[in-house]
Amino acid sequence: MKEKVFFLKMNDNEEDAAVCARLETAIKEKDFFSFIQPKDMVALKTHFGEVKTKGYVRPLYFKMMGEIIKKKEALPFLTETSTLYRGRRTNAVDHMEFAYGQGFTYENTGLPIIMADGLMGDQETEVQIPGKLYPTVKIAALIAKTQSLVLVSHFTGHILSGFGAALKNMGMGCSSRKGKLIQHSTARPSIVRKKCTGCGECIKWCPVGAISFVEKKAEINKSICIGCGECLAVCRFDAVNYNWAETYVNIQQKIVEHAMGVAETKKGKAIYINFLNRISKDCDCMGDYHKITPDIGVLISYDPVAVDAASLHLVEEYSGNVLSKMAYDIPYKDQIDYSRELGFGNPDFELVTI
Repeated sequence: MKEKVFFLKMNDNEEDAAVCARLETAIKEKDFFSFIQPKDMVALKTHFGEVKTKGYVRPLYFKMMGEIIKKKEALPFLTETSTLYRGRRTNAVDHMEFAYGQGFTYENTGLPIIMADGLMGDQETEVQIPGKLYPTVKIAALIAKTQSLVLVSHFTGHILSGFGAALKNMGMGCSSRKGKLIQHSTARPSIVRKKCTGCGECIKWCPVGAISFVEKKAEINKSICIGCGECLAVCRFDAVNYNWAETYVNIQQKIVEHAMGVAETKKGKAIYINFLNRISKDCDCMGDYHKITPDIGVLISYDPVAVDAASLHLVEEYSGNVLSKMAYDIPYKDQIDYSRELGFGNPDFELVTI
């Protein structure tokens, strides 16, 4: 049986206020939040973007959803987790101040921000899963403790996972710091010395200081490297080499198993909303932005695998191209295929236009 994925179309470059008003009507008419009960602690998990990035889901959508949830006498809050790399999102204090600067203030959303993994990203819960790689995964503590989850994701290309949407927002975005480290543990780039020009861009952008000059060429300290892919993204001379056969399959499978851990804590108590607008080559963690498809719409489902499968289908249908030609030329369907292999979610979807 196919899983229903509801589709709210939008026009290219349609104003957020107009889309938000139509989405509000759809949520109320379909009672998409029917699983939320009075007194539920409801985590609205999203990504606050980066300073120069245009692709994150805007605060007004969360104000609208929060107001609907409050009318159910539940207790909604915005949440995120800290990053592995250095920057403005590596701990709760800096991350929250950054979010306020992005417009996610209480005045704009009506919601407090509570970091799901605590002050330093180390508050976690170990969840048992029927995985093939792991018997348990480490999930941010508050994700497991809250009664309900509204996962709001922005579809993008991604340098390691091919694309990022609901599964990545769950698997990577809802993990503790240790969970993130486990997922990145096999992705290790290296420098092709004969191609390296010594420009220093990879050193400048490495979030953990794993790259330095050795005899005027860049060199990566594998004991420090977290495998984030920043060096590959910024190198203009094809001097960064990845063992893609190890990286893309392995990290996508790890993401799926961690996403399964999140789903195990929220059976019948979660909804997944993907925004298919301002779609860029790179994830919203990256500082640059290049739109690769027209704006498409908003997808809603109670199944994270179905909503991602439908999102990928629509992105390729609307663009008339495969994602690997628009973003990164790596296999990008392993998240969906591995979910099917595990029996996690349902990648077979029925699109219902609303």
